[in-house]
Amino acid sequence: MTHIIERIWKKVNQEERVSKEETLELMNCQEIIEIGKIANFIKEKKNGKRVTYVFNRQINPTNICVLSCKFCDFATKKNKENAYAMTLEEILSQCSQAINEVHIVGGLYAEWPFEYYLNIVKTIHENFPQLQIKAYTAVEIDFFSRREHCSIKEILLKLKEAGLVCLPGGGAEVFSERVRKALFPFKIGANRWLEIHQAAHELGIRSNATLLYGHIETHEERIDHMQKLRDLQDKTKGFLSFIPLAFQPGKGNVTKKQTSSIDDLKTIAIARIFLDNFDHIKSYWVTMGEETASMALNFGADDLDGTIGEEKIMHAADAKSPSFMAKERLEALIRSAKRNPMERDALYNIISEKKEESCAF
Repeated sequence: MTHIIERIWKKVNQEERVSKEETLELMNCQEIIEIGKIANFIKEKKNGKRVTYVFNRQINPTNICVLSCKFCDFATKKNKENAYAMTLEEILSQCSQAINEVHIVGGLYAEWPFEYYLNIVKTIHENFPQLQIKAYTAVEIDFFSRREHCSIKEILLKLKEAGLVCLPGGGAEVFSERVRKALFPFKIGANRWLEIHQAAHELGIRSNATLLYGHIETHEERIDHMQKLRDLQDKTKGFLSFIPLAFQPGKGNVTKKQTSSIDDLKTIAIARIFLDNFDHIKSYWVTMGEETASMALNFGADDLDGTIGEEKIMHAADAKSPSFMAKERLEALIRSAKRNPMERDALYNIISEKKEESCAF
């Protein structure tokens, strides 16, 4: 066992915070199994043997976007053959009484006023009041604010009144100005993203946080990203979960090779070790694939996301995973990792535990 592994074990056992420098050292360490053991120890201390999932539906109202980010294969322009913009009726048809969460993200469509985006939330809430609505990334919130010439707080309050309960974590990418200038120069940077999530937390709107990794970012930039999230969580305690998103190479020229399963597992584990003030780390099967996502449940992750319904954004970049997942399949993946499946809602409240088939250890 290397010195860094011994040092991290000692800190974790004494409930001392791991530093940014130690985490970088851990990132460069090759003892992946030992790193996984540390992360799993922390995970089980926080959440036991349980792994949660949500019966949800992802809706992407439009893929038309004013931005042109180099890494994005989902967004397009209005005159393109693949462009679409859903009506309220089409959006409602994607919802049902059976699901517990709807996750709404999409392009920045200049021809839709903020009122239309607001009506999407309002209409879903009025027709399906039992559905918890998680909608619009910080990038979209910033777009609405600039279009309406009003504050972030005003936008968030209107969305909350319409039925919004949570913000997704998308749009963070990686908090590196170097990467932003290279891949998404017209998109908001770290300060604005963090400002929007802080504003949401102050209004009682919870949110998630993401990291897009496996492209041109360095290990230092990954950890700096997590440091900024940890700092904000210390201040607001408003984040629900952290979601590492493995970059999908797609049709662009950012990188030709997808990150390895080892890198996926190490990133999950290190996130669990470093983000000590986050209750949940998500193993996002859409970007990692089913097998790696299941393995990650022994490397610090305690959530497997959800059924999705029809995932479009990552699959536009040729993600190899299915576009949806049945509840039974999610539960099987959780059990294959010797974990107890529990269904949750958007805010991580437990709805049901599969006690009759739970694993006992």
